[in-house]
Parts: sequence; structure tokens; C-alpha cells
Amino acid sequence: MLMTAADYRDSLRALKPRVFVNGSQVASVADEPLLAPGINAIGVTYDFAHRTEYTGLMTATQEGSGRLANRMLHVNGSRDDLLGKLEAVRLVCRESGCAQRYLAHDALNALHQGTRLADAVHGGERHQRFLAYLDDVQARDLTLGIAMTDAKGDRSARPGQQANRDVHVHIKERRADGIIIRGTKAIVTGAPYVHEFLVMACRTMTAEDADFALHCAVPADAPGVMIVARPAGRPGEAAAKFSAKYGQATGVVVFDDVFVPWDRVFMAGEHVEAGYTTTSYATHHRHSCIAARAGFGDLLIGAGALMIEANGLDTDRHGHIRDAMVDLIKIVEGFFACGVAASVYGTRAESGAMMPDAVFSNIGKLLLATQIYDMHRLAHYVSGGLIVALPGPDEDHNPETAASLAAVLAGRADVPAEKRLEVARFMEDLTASNQGGWYSVISLHGGGSPEAMKREIWRNYPVEERSALVERLLDRGILDEGRRVSKQPGRCCDTGCEAPRAPALPEGSFIGRAAE
Repeated sequence: MLMTAADYRDSLRALKPRVFVNGSQVASVADEPLLAPGINAIGVTYDFAHRTEYTGLMTATQEGSGRLANRMLHVNGSRDDLLGKLEAVRLVCRESGCAQRYLAHDALNALHQGTRLADAVHGGERHQRFLAYLDDVQARDLTLGIAMTDAKGDRSARPGQQANRDVHVHIKERRADGIIIRGTKAIVTGAPYVHEFLVMACRTMTAEDADFALHCAVPADAPGVMIVARPAGRPGEAAAKFSAKYGQATGVVVFDDVFVPWDRVFMAGEHVEAGYTTTSYATHHRHSCIAARAGFGDLLIGAGALMIEANGLDTDRHGHIRDAMVDLIKIVEGFFACGVAASVYGTRAESGAMMPDAVFSNIGKLLLATQIYDMHRLAHYVSGGLIVALPGPDEDHNPETAASLAAVLAGRADVPAEKRLEVARFMEDLTASNQGGWYSVISLHGGGSPEAMKREIWRNYPVEERSALVERLLDRGILDEGRRVSKQPGRCCDTGCEAPRAPALPEGSFIGRAAE
């Protein structure tokens, strides 16, 4: 069943998660004003799936099961699916700023790949368990929170070396019917208003860290789960022209001896395959982040154009304003083009799922992460200083000041002052408020820091092939003589000196079908 936004809100009322916001426990997540902008944002992903003009983009048929699913829960089976996901995420994020739910897509795709690999190496039914879970999630059209980033503790020490093991989520006990998990996930997008959490390992693990190599599903209201969150957006603030309606809550999620039955455990100690799953998630997620920030860029471009118009400027006569807008467009469409390239050059993983190209995905995410501040700077440049110098919205209705301000704060004669002030506050909300800062930080660090992207680009880029090209052109013959050993991680081994690959799929296998 494809839910609507109203159905989604009603479904949240059936849950009883233990949630705290601003120091108080929340009685009903669905009815809490401080969380409403976040619920509204996710609601866009539900309602757009029912709009005739977007149905083909926002839904997809899952290969294997034949189920019609929301695009945010679909495991990709083709390059067209990758492009469809990219366009769908941009669509919902240009409406909501950050629709959040696309993280579920990224995790489900990674788990599809990782569980198949783990079964190929170790045997077992992990992949079959995952497929059953995927079918259930799609059938109920759930929203999943991705509990990946651990509290971490001392960053210089590995998980198993921490003085307090609970700074990472780990397996405390293994039982015949399941496992007991403990620990803390520190940054969980949309934590208060999801149906379930996908608990995933935050990093690659060693054999000594096997208890931390964990991928499993936990209901948001499972006994022992506590969520401590910040409000979503700027609810109730008159000046928040955008984020009073749409926003995102992030939360710390504490797992205090939480029981997880085996049918919801996808990996528990398989540290190599768990690491592969985490890395795969990072590539899928960075591909999605490209689209999400392109949607945010659409908002900046649109607001900038309206601000220029309200200020009475003409881009044909004021070349510096036009050039700034072109630079903003260049940044947004430049990193989005990397997402398109990652889709076009996508490859099929051993599980049958389609994987976006790692180099283009990481380059696109690196570009947006390092250029988000340029996007804000350019938006500020074309908008002028009024976006932060404007009196508060209460003055708009103050009989002592409103008439005078309306007379002098208008720009073009055909643009009323209230329209100019409205778009100025919209731009302030997106770029110069605490929400503007939030967009900057999640763009920089969301999906991993720039250093993580640089490592993946270097690990996956065919430097050796480029080197061989020049050697051939120079007719030096060094490679033919066999005197060169690659020092680039990923070329011949993970440390630079070939990573083990899963066996090829049996003939006729495809996405969504259990291993034969």
C-alpha cells in the first residue's frame, strides 16, 4: 500500500517511541509542533507518489517481487533506476529542502548487496532474510531511520579499544532467538518520526571489532530505545518563511539492551562483509546527496532571481549580478552532472542491484561539500544586505512603523514592499539563519567528511591505467617488463599492494531473487 502524508502521520500515532525534545518527553510524535516541519518534509515523499505528474518518477516496480514501491524504498535494477532516483530526490528536496527519506533507499540497496556477499562467503540465509524484510517495508511503505554514525568516543581509538564500549553500538549477547545490542548512535536523521531504524556499522571493522560489525532492523518503539532530538526546522517562528513548514530533526539514539530477533539481523560479526556494506552505503548515499543538494540549489537560484527582480536590478544591464547567478548555476548543475554520470556509468553488483559509479559519486559529493559555502556566498551577493538587516516580521503589523517601512523598503514600483520583504526573509532562512548554518554543515559532513570522499576517489580511480597510457606513449616498456607494483589502494589490494570479490551470480539470477 502506498501511503499518503496523512496516512504516514496516522501510522506514527500507532507507535509509542520514547522521544525527548528540548528537555521534555513527547507524548505524540505526530502531534508535536516542534517536529511538524520534519514530518511535513517526509510527507512530500508520500504525497508526490500519488500526484499524476510524478507517479512514474516517485514509484518503481521491484524486480523479483513485482511490487510497486515508493522510489525511496526501491532497490535499483538498472541505470534508468539510478537516474530515476536522482531525479526523484532532487524533486522532493527542491520542495522540502531535505526530504530525508532517501537515506532508506541508500541503506536498502547496500544491504541487498552486502547480505548476498556474506552468504556467498559464509553460507546462510542473510540475503533471504533481507528480501523478506524489504518486501515488508515496501508493503507497509515505511519510513526508516539510518542509525549509522556512532558517538565514537576517542577518535584515535578503534571501537574495541574504547574505555566505554557504549560509544559504539555493539552486540552484547547472542541468544538462540536473537541478539542483545547496546550503544549509541549520535546523528540519526529524522530519528523521532521514523517507523524503524536500520542499525548499521559506522566504519570498516577488524576481526577484533567483530561485535561492532552489526547490521539489523529495530522498531523505533522497541523496549530499550531512547531518542533525544532537536526540533525540526524553526517551527512557530514568523520569520521562518521556509523552515517553519519544512525542516529536519536529528537525534541521538540510545540502545539500552535492545533485543533483536534473528529474522531482523542481517550481519552480526561478519566484519569484512559488513565493511563492504558500509562502503556501498556511502557510495549510494553520496549519489543521493548530490540530488538532494541540487534541489536545495534550485531553491537558492529561484530565491536569488526573485530577489534580483524585487531589488529592481536587470541582469542584462548588471553583468556582475548575472555572472554571480551563472556561477551559482554552474556549481549546482556541475555536481548534479556528476550524479548523472555516476548513474550512466553505474555497474551491476553481485547481488543484481545497480551501483552508481564510485568515482563520479564521490567527486559530485566532494564538489557540493566544498562549494556549499560558495553557494551561500553567491546567494548573498545577488540578494543584498537586506536579508539580514530587515526588521522582524512583527513590524509588518505594527501601526507605528508598518506604513513608514512599507514606503521606504519597496524596490521596484511593480513589486509591493511586502513581497520584497517576504523573499528576503526566505533567503535569510535558507542561508543566514541557524537553519542556513545547518544546511552548510550537513552538506559538508553528511555522507562522510571530504577526506572520506578523497580516499574513495583515489582508491577507485584508474591511476595505473593512466600511467600505463603514458608509459606506452613514451615507449618505455616498464610495465611489460613487470617491474612495477601498484601502490594505489584498490588497484590490486585494499592496502595498495585485489580485494576479494564475491562469486558471480548464477545464470539467470536477478535482483530480488534468492540465491540459487
